[in-house]
Amino acid sequence: MADSDVEPPGTRRNELRQVSGAAAAGTFVEWFDFAVYGFFATTLAATFFPSEDPTAGLLETFAVFAVAFAMRPLGGVVFGTLGDRIGRKRVLALTVLLMSGSTAVIGLLPGHAEIGLAAPILLAVARCVQGVSAGGEYAGACTYLVEHCPPHKRATYAALMPAATFGAFAAAALVAFLFSAPVAGEQVAEWGWRVPFLLAAPLGLVGFVIRRRLDESPAFRRLEQSAPEHSPLRATLRTQASTMLRLGGFIMLTALSFYIFSTYLTTFLRSVVGMRTDVVLVTNVLALGAAMLAAPLVGRLSDRIGRRPTMVTACAALIVLTVPGYLLAGQGGFGGALAGQLLIAVGAVTANVVTAVLLSELFPTRVRFTASAITYNVAYALFGGTAPFVATWLVTTTGLQLAPAFYMTVVAVVALAAAWSLPETAGRPLDHGDGEPGAATRPRAAKATIHGSEAG
Repeated sequence: MADSDVEPPGTRRNELRQVSGAAAAGTFVEWFDFAVYGFFATTLAATFFPSEDPTAGLLETFAVFAVAFAMRPLGGVVFGTLGDRIGRKRVLALTVLLMSGSTAVIGLLPGHAEIGLAAPILLAVARCVQGVSAGGEYAGACTYLVEHCPPHKRATYAALMPAATFGAFAAAALVAFLFSAPVAGEQVAEWGWRVPFLLAAPLGLVGFVIRRRLDESPAFRRLEQSAPEHSPLRATLRTQASTMLRLGGFIMLTALSFYIFSTYLTTFLRSVVGMRTDVVLVTNVLALGAAMLAAPLVGRLSDRIGRRPTMVTACAALIVLTVPGYLLAGQGGFGGALAGQLLIAVGAVTANVVTAVLLSELFPTRVRFTASAITYNVAYALFGGTAPFVATWLVTTTGLQLAPAFYMTVVAVVALAAAWSLPETAGRPLDHGDGEPGAATRPRAAKATIHGSEAG
């Protein structure tokens, strides 16, 4: 029986709480590890890329930041294919170990002053491992969680994933703030920055234990019984290419808005506007905390109004609010910086929440992990990982503080066209197209079973 008719077999309220908590906790650990790099960008630049020109060192640091994203599509292919062949939970347990291990290695690396050119090379290698791991994390965690959800609450539960991500970045920003205290002095630059990276080791072990205790998703168990051999990569690309391309056109905005909001704006406020680091980090913690709290509310709204209206709202918000957000942030005061970040957060949160559920709803079960991971990570490699670098380059080249805002506005317009091309999927059975290759790529009528019986 389709999952739009009844709650997925084996899913009960307690189980759903356990699954959502475990998925969100693992994602929090992964993205805390990933976020620490961005918040310590200026310190890393001085440690691994010493230069007489601070901007040049910062650009090199963000280039290594982008390298990790270049590896994410590879991780999406490898872990996506594995997730569709051997199951979701095994892959998610592995990705959290890889992420935490590579992050801890960064905390142990000697700097340029000790080993010269080998230091930035080893940093890039560690970031590549982080990127491969991240390639299997988010799409897989969203898939695993949504496959447990009742159809009328998919976005409500899926919103926990971006909430965990925003929370992880807020925690990383808070740690960065604590380590930026004046009392720390030169100790932070010498060794203090390493502590947040080394925290990844115990956090990763906790995430691994939590995920190892999970059961496989009901949708994947049903698929194993009916089709033991499934999801060859070539078949995924052949049957899902159209949907992957259109969804990627929207996710590029999700990626850009997330990293402009969560990572680049702190650099903008410090390096371009000239605000104190501790003040900037406080505003960022507050803005990210607000985004974390808002995500579940946006999820509930999406379950009521549908996916396409939610996508259009995200695009419209970023088209209208990005430039005013930058103007407010550029004033340099605490209130302006916080208000500017919150304006940009409106569209960023909405885009991230609807993306989390679309990754599962648009693809059939047999190729869901592979197709969603590739789509998500290619878009993030092109527009997320490059966001801090491109934004810094645009400001440096043009001399315009608003250049990154114009860039995001243009991307939002393109994403709006992609959003209109996607079908409405709220309430649609998750196992659509499992018996017919390519069925998921054909738009269906926007008839969503948004309201239904509660999951208990």
